[in-house]
Amino acid sequence: MDNSEHSRRKFIKGTIGTGLLVAGSGILPSFAIYPASKRKFAYDAKGLPTTILGKTGVQIPRMAFGLGSRFCNIESAEEANRILHYALDNGLYYWHTAWAYVNQKTGVISEERLGEVVGLRRKEIFLSTKVTSRDPDEAMRQIESSLKRLRTDHLDLLNIHSVVSGEDVAKVSEKGNLIDLVSKMKEQKVTRFIGFSGHADAGALKMMVGKGIFDNMLIAMNHYNQATTPSPRQEEVIPAAKARGMGVMLIKAVRPKETVKGLEAGDLVRYALSLKGPDGVVVGMDSMEVVKKNLEILRNFKPMEETRMKELAQQLTPFYNHQDLPWMENGYCDGNWV
Repeated sequence: MDNSEHSRRKFIKGTIGTGLLVAGSGILPSFAIYPASKRKFAYDAKGLPTTILGKTGVQIPRMAFGLGSRFCNIESAEEANRILHYALDNGLYYWHTAWAYVNQKTGVISEERLGEVVGLRRKEIFLSTKVTSRDPDEAMRQIESSLKRLRTDHLDLLNIHSVVSGEDVAKVSEKGNLIDLVSKMKEQKVTRFIGFSGHADAGALKMMVGKGIFDNMLIAMNHYNQATTPSPRQEEVIPAAKARGMGVMLIKAVRPKETVKGLEAGDLVRYALSLKGPDGVVVGMDSMEVVKKNLEILRNFKPMEETRMKELAQQLTPFYNHQDLPWMENGYCDGNWV
């Protein structure tokens, strides 16, 4: 590590430690003396199929490693660590986590688990996390916490977690709130790119896209109630995001197998990768076996035939109508469900 890198790490550690990262304080870590252009990246997809993540210009594997509830359900810290190294060694270098990804039963915190590997191999990882709170001061504390947990002084992608409604968009758009905050984090080089995630209302997500400032969107695979919210997100929101040059990553692709009998995880991953529009899919993984299976799917991926796509779409009808989906219920906290 050169002197400038050491000084930058020392500075950010000291700044966080003294609690100076407070929204609106104007005392955010200035990386102007350590420009992002000096940061070295060593991404290696190991031959996996890749794509460019929208206007970020970053080449990513078409599958990102989702590190939420499934990953937090791995009991052994040593096994989790081994899985992370294996995934990275085999080309899965886009890692997606969130401040809120915590197993409430075991106390496992996703970001802390990642931190042990990130601290050793930061330059090899495209690192994405999400901030949850709609209170700007608490949101800033969450970002500080994420940096400390992840053992890094910068993120590659910082997302606003789970935009749910027009009212929510209005809240995060308030002066000094989340949109201003993540924009400031990008300006200050705390993060290279900014984005948001959404599981529900297509109209709300289109409002976020319309802000014109985001680099990426994480969007849940279609599930909607035709009686109350007849807006298929894939068809309405993804084209709008792509028109803005945004990257688009699909989430919740494997979840249908939890509520719809007869579906196979592998088929669902292939289905998601075959959809037109998204750049890739974020897949939660909870064992070495699952990681290896998903790597094999990606290495050998060919788009599904149209007839098979239609068959799976028909099987997914209960899911699309969001019957018995826990994350559509009040009080659900994304990343905590098992």
